[in-house]
Amino acid sequence: MTPFHLAFPVRDLDETRVFYGEVLGCAIGRSSATWVDFDLFGHQMSAHLRPQAAQAPSDGKVDGITVPIPHFGAVLLMDDWQRLATRLEARDDIDWLERPMVRFKDEPGEQATLFIRDPSGNALEFKGFRSLEQVFAH
Repeated sequence: MTPFHLAFPVRDLDETRVFYGEVLGCAIGRSSATWVDFDLFGHQMSAHLRPQAAQAPSDGKVDGITVPIPHFGAVLLMDDWQRLATRLEARDDIDWLERPMVRFKDEPGEQATLFIRDPSGNALEFKGFRSLEQVFAH
């Protein structure tokens, strides 16, 4: 599998570096005065300074649970997902949208998931699967 690239707007690069670098544990790559790259579980995420970029979030439903649209994140193996969920739950500064849970229990594609917002209001979802073969199961 090859990594994807996503460019997304943020209001402040310093708080974005703290959130993605320290809170999520992403390695920080190249940067300038207007953008910074992060390694989000092997994927290239480019945060671009856009202080006036307002997102108009809407909600969708998945398995009866409200999810923010748009959102982005990463698919992880369950052990990695559990480590991330435990690290986030131990903090008191996380903007939770949906706390860690299991969706599609005992069905093909069963997955653990959690939703958070970064300091700029971008919604992130992290999914955990017991095997990657389950990612596209139906």
